[in-house]
Amino acid sequence: MAGKIYLMGHDGELHALEERPYPQEERLQMLLADYPDLLAGEQMDEIAPRRWLLVSREQGVPLEEDGGRQMSLDHLFLDQDAIPTLVEVKRSADARIRREVVGQMLDYASHAVAYWSVEQLRARFERTCDERSEDPAALVSQLIESDGEPEAVDEFWAQVQTNLQAGRIRLLFVADEFGPALRRVVEFLNRYMDPVEVLAVEVKQYVGQGLSTLVPRVLGQTAQAQAKKTRSAPRAKPWDEASFLATLADDQGPEAVRVAESTLAWAEDHADRCSWGKGVTAGSYTVVVESASQRYHLFSIWTNGYIQINLAYIKNKPLFASNESRLAILAQLNDIDGIELDDEAIDKMPNVPLSALYDPADLELFLAVFDQMIAQIRQS
Repeated sequence: MAGKIYLMGHDGELHALEERPYPQEERLQMLLADYPDLLAGEQMDEIAPRRWLLVSREQGVPLEEDGGRQMSLDHLFLDQDAIPTLVEVKRSADARIRREVVGQMLDYASHAVAYWSVEQLRARFERTCDERSEDPAALVSQLIESDGEPEAVDEFWAQVQTNLQAGRIRLLFVADEFGPALRRVVEFLNRYMDPVEVLAVEVKQYVGQGLSTLVPRVLGQTAQAQAKKTRSAPRAKPWDEASFLATLADDQGPEAVRVAESTLAWAEDHADRCSWGKGVTAGSYTVVVESASQRYHLFSIWTNGYIQINLAYIKNKPLFASNESRLAILAQLNDIDGIELDDEAIDKMPNVPLSALYDPADLELFLAVFDQMIAQIRQS
């Protein structure tokens, strides 16, 4: 049943605005792309309200590994914790809103986690920014409230990859109105699909007398689901060695700590510094070497038990711009038991399990690869 809201003007006159459905689904889709705040991030997390970065509209979701056939998701957003947020929009008048849209969204989610790569998402985001004449690095820096350091932007995208690998994503159904049946489905999914967050956002439209008001409301947050998935407030400062090793010990065990400690000691002797991450949920440090005006981020270690090899980052440096130079690095890494990267990884930021370096001999081989890289950097 259509309702009304009332706006009081400066002259004390009351203006009645009546609830109206959106004339077309496209209208609501455009509003979300232009005004992401309509997703009501403050209702999702009162402690740390969600802020949004539009990756793209009509985001492709591969149906198979080679990406030949694709589905089309209405919107893909990222929040400040680099959590991919999949949005599907339907008008309440659409009879498919309950029968089909839930299955469709789960189809998107399962294929996205399996087949999306962070390199593809970053490239799609940059195309979106180009279409809108916006600076992609500046938008990411604004989202994560950094001072524009390149390593902070790279760390954000690395966290996107980590979240995808962990299945840490958010599914949002958006419509002008949701019936009780779909609300129950959303509440059920949100309660039991850990770590996936599933919510509905109702965006009602009220119009009248030349005015238009949009009122968003988040649905699906049961008390149990909120208690299960509640986030801590953002960290007040970057990670450091003590906090990183303590979290790594809790999450991955003593062998992982030994590898991290050995790597930190090696970096102190061979690299220029370690850059500590600012991730809310996952800690990291990146081994950095500087030469003249060039800065090289060699690899990053994360508390989730992975080493990220920053091949996509160094490909932008003249010293490692050729495919042959990065293929040589890849071949050396693949000589280590437990590491198997395909040739396409030279343009990516592949992850290697920390457990592959639990054997001291394998760790020594791994660090020798970067000893050789550092020697090349110093000579150049």
